[in-house]
Amino acid sequence: MVAALALLGSACSDMARTSATFTPTPYPGGFDRDAFGRNSTTIDNPWWPLKVGTQLTWEGHAFEGDELIDRRIVFTVTDLTKDIGGVRTLVGWDRDFNNGVLAEAELIFLAQAKDGAVWHFGQYAERFDEEGALEGGTAWLAGYLDGAKAGVLMQANPQLGSPSYSEGYAPPPFFWDDHAKVYQVGRKTCVVVGCYTDVLVIQEFEPTKPGASQLKYYARGVGSVQTGWLGAEEEERETLELVKVVQLTPEQLVAARLEALKLETRASLFGRTPPIEPPRATTSPEP
Repeated sequence: MVAALALLGSACSDMARTSATFTPTPYPGGFDRDAFGRNSTTIDNPWWPLKVGTQLTWEGHAFEGDELIDRRIVFTVTDLTKDIGGVRTLVGWDRDFNNGVLAEAELIFLAQAKDGAVWHFGQYAERFDEEGALEGGTAWLAGYLDGAKAGVLMQANPQLGSPSYSEGYAPPPFFWDDHAKVYQVGRKTCVVVGCYTDVLVIQEFEPTKPGASQLKYYARGVGSVQTGWLGAEEEERETLELVKVVQLTPEQLVAARLEALKLETRASLFGRTPPIEPPRATTSPEP
């Protein structure tokens, strides 16, 4: 069904414009802590809004070697925050399931700059075997791992033809070196949760792996609605579509918060950083 929807999107996107080439370059200006204000955890970028308590679920397929697997990704915007290098970041909790079994759980740290760009400050990822047993985890945070740098997850005003940019960098053993570029604008696409026009398509790639990239489709006011792939060297060939968007109840948000905090306790790198902080309790004014 994902492939059929992708073809439908191509067929009805006469206004789509494509950039055929790219040259990886750092995000213009690089990282500047002063670019972030007191409201850095309020992420309302129209292409990737992250309201606390929102949970998005994507489903589709990918390849592991020659084996086609069912994949489901559940991403929760928690109410947790973390100070990374003087910038207050919002904590996202991500879970990847292969054939119904948890394969990876991850914390991701994001903040919005004053200009509206959403920045990526690092991750802690845990891997699980086919039986669901924890195999181990790896963490990188900008400024706390030698050479690790923050990058842009979504530009404030993405434009076709603009230079490619870094989504962050971490040296071994994490090996994170994703770059991105506006690939298409004005697309139309349909997924389980609805049909969208004026869709933005971002091409994500590693400069050292030519011929392999992912395509991420973003709908204004929603965020990522579809994932595809491009290039003969792309191994996973992952295809996903957004199947559910919910706003968690207060009780569900607390449960998500507790699960995310469990991951932090197992991340040794976090011992050198300020702890993740739960939301401050509110009190009623005295009469």
